[in-house]
Amino acid sequence: MQVSIETTSGLERRLTVGVPAAEVDSEVDSRLQKAARNVRLPGFRPGKVPMKVMRQRFGAGVRQEVLGEVMSRSFQQAVIQEELRPAGQPNIEPRNLEPGQDLEYVATFEVFPEVQVAEMKGFAVSRPVAEVGDADVENIIEVFRKQQGSWDEVERAAETGDRVNIDYTGTRDGEPFEGGSAEGSDLELGSGRMIPGFEDGIVGMQAGDEKTLELSFPEDYHNEELRGAAVSFAVKVNSVKALTPAPLDEELFRTYGVEEGGEEQFRKEVAENMNRELKNAVQNRVKQQVMDAVLAAHESLEVPRALIAQEVDALRRQMFQQFGQAPQDLDLSSLLPDEMFAENAERRVRLGLLLAEMIRQYELKADADQVRETIEELASTYQDPEEVINWYYSNQDQLSAVESRVLEDSLVERLLQDAEVTEEPCSYQEAISQGQQAQA
Repeated sequence: MQVSIETTSGLERRLTVGVPAAEVDSEVDSRLQKAARNVRLPGFRPGKVPMKVMRQRFGAGVRQEVLGEVMSRSFQQAVIQEELRPAGQPNIEPRNLEPGQDLEYVATFEVFPEVQVAEMKGFAVSRPVAEVGDADVENIIEVFRKQQGSWDEVERAAETGDRVNIDYTGTRDGEPFEGGSAEGSDLELGSGRMIPGFEDGIVGMQAGDEKTLELSFPEDYHNEELRGAAVSFAVKVNSVKALTPAPLDEELFRTYGVEEGGEEQFRKEVAENMNRELKNAVQNRVKQQVMDAVLAAHESLEVPRALIAQEVDALRRQMFQQFGQAPQDLDLSSLLPDEMFAENAERRVRLGLLLAEMIRQYELKADADQVRETIEELASTYQDPEEVINWYYSNQDQLSAVESRVLEDSLVERLLQDAEVTEEPCSYQEAISQGQQAQA
């Protein structure tokens, strides 16, 4: 096998491979001879079809099959021989496929970059410091009560937080516009679902009241035709409902997984879950800052375009799965273009390459006790934690994901040793918000 390699640009390589004709021809003959034992053709006894006839009838198809396998096999041998690490699938361009002549083809592909880990010292990290107070627990319990509450019709003027049922007709210069009208539509006042001024204009109206709202669409409205447009909405209120929070009783406690222990146990478990969320939020915020510092220290690292394309496709499918499984034949790229995911995909690929090399250089391992502790923490929020723990250990993909998470956390702790860490006192809600932003 003849192999020559050329660097075309950056991470791209062009590999020219030549395979002796004898290697291809012998494989073709071998397959034809094997097939001849079972081929049935008119005028010939089973197993007695001459090779000349076999070549005439099946030679081209068998040769095509062999060529594909030989190119695949020889490419793998060539990259091992040249000590290359391809990133993504190669683009194969045949140069000579003629029978009786040496096979020759060109494979163009990208390789993984050589990652040079920069010194990471003195970068700034701000660690949120917060506690779960009694008031925080009360606020969350109030949220739970409202979630399980009931909407009851009231005979009074509508207030922010009420749910109104309305009919409305929107017009622009006296003419209705598309999407501007509805009948029997429920709207929670203060939700921000409608354009500015709409919900505020309904506050103070009672069932049976009618009113015309003179409003303008925002300048950044998604519909270009309506951006900044002055419009009128004729609104009629059909009913006003107020939310009655659910009582603190056994039914509410069971809804959130507390079967025994009453209100005391319920409050205890709510506080435990909040502390768990707070811990995760702080970790996410700190981790985000460490990851940002890693990226900032390695801005010059070149990333294979093939890996970015793969990550773009993965992110696109992940988004579709959030709304249900997409049909296999659906062209997702036409609905969600690459540009939507490109920046995030490049960040993820770049971080993946950097973290893998850092973990290797620091010789970090996924400690079995840490893996177990992480799985137990994940399982603690379920009704049967032991069942969840067993599921993780019986599912290699899920177990590997936890091990990767433990490795990343270990790396973060290692890098924090050389960071300038300052503590930032904040409220529980502020810490949770920062953690959510870090995950976005």
